[in-house]
Amino acid sequence: MSISGPDTVDVAVCVVGAGPVGATLACLLGSAGIPVAVVDRAALPPMEHPDFDGRAYAVASGSRRLLERAGVWDHLPLPSGPIEDIRVSDGRLGRPASPLFLHFDHREVGEPFGWMTEARSLRVALNARLHADPAILVAAPAQATVVRRDETGVVMRTDDGRTVRARLLVAAEGRDSPLRAQAGIAVTRLRYNQTGLVCAVAHSAPHRNQALEHFLPGGPFAQLPMAGTEGAPHLSAIVWTERDALADRLLALPEDAFGREIQRRLGRHLGTVRPVGRRWMYRLNALHAHSYVSTRLALIGDAAHGIHPIAGQGLNLGFRDVAALGELLTAAHARGEDLGNASLLSRYQAARRPANLAMLAATDLLDRLFSNDNPTLRLARDLGIAGVNRIPPLRRAFMRAAMGGRTAPPAMPRPVDIGPVDVGPVETGLAETADATYLPSLRS
Repeated sequence: MSISGPDTVDVAVCVVGAGPVGATLACLLGSAGIPVAVVDRAALPPMEHPDFDGRAYAVASGSRRLLERAGVWDHLPLPSGPIEDIRVSDGRLGRPASPLFLHFDHREVGEPFGWMTEARSLRVALNARLHADPAILVAAPAQATVVRRDETGVVMRTDDGRTVRARLLVAAEGRDSPLRAQAGIAVTRLRYNQTGLVCAVAHSAPHRNQALEHFLPGGPFAQLPMAGTEGAPHLSAIVWTERDALADRLLALPEDAFGREIQRRLGRHLGTVRPVGRRWMYRLNALHAHSYVSTRLALIGDAAHGIHPIAGQGLNLGFRDVAALGELLTAAHARGEDLGNASLLSRYQAARRPANLAMLAATDLLDRLFSNDNPTLRLARDLGIAGVNRIPPLRRAFMRAAMGGRTAPPAMPRPVDIGPVDVGPVETGLAETADATYLPSLRS
């Protein structure tokens, strides 16, 4: 339901920011019967329009289970394409890829690594759940003008005269979070002098649900398998990183020349490729909040952390924040506890901040290790890729980490011929903002 008029509303939790992470937390809490308000400065229905958001997300296996618990996944109106195999390789543009590669096969862990899901499809499902659950109150568009947090609770007044009172305030407004700034929480920022270029391509050969990531000196080049459309039965998302100056020139190329640059990096295993729809670019950076909590305040998603998209885990890290905080709040609600108490918030920070900080460090190291043409480092990383590929327990550990949780018992692996591949695979998840894959509207 929606908040309307100048009424004062009392809820247990107020979530500011109705993006994928904030909205999923609200749906998860609502499904547990916890009264929650969602406040966003933008209206939600326009977010469903094909021209509003052309992104697609690689939703990891653990994130899918979260969306199922929140009652969202089963309401996706468009099909999601599974990522069943991932191949990683190293190389130099214009030369054959290294013969040493890393291959992840979903049969070793018993389920796909993730599902490519269009942002519009996720938005439609989230909006439907937000407005259908009687435990969820929606105020959008609305912007907070006064926010007071103290030991007695939270009081928020919005620009349309509404007042929301809550026990806990959750900041989910993204990397430039006003609530984080208001709380005086410092952040560390990293710039990479790199740009992400993203688009969709149609190709003449099927992708067989395989993702590729090929590391090049300018940054990783990735292909993610999408569910096809009537006009493009074989469809993939392309995400690649280049130095800023080169990325600007690439984005300005005519479509045929742009397609040739994609083909040079992708190789011929998918046949002839052609760009489909709009191209997007974004400057890459990372950030990490020095604290995830303050008095009756918790940060989740991009308000708390942002990482390099080399591992494709941005949005999935936000979903893991939601899972951890949601579990703590649901248990506390069942016990009749104050949902904004300092002990609960401390446990949330202990559960998520070290893991997210480790992922930030790992992605930063990976970018520095792979985004260069140093022959010594190139040899070391090729040997490392091959070493992981030859040690099944280590390879499965990497796969389970990328999937975001425990998996089903693995099926007995059998030989698989995936055909010649002259590049390598990609990320198993994309972020809420910077490492999302931007796609044109493919289904009107």
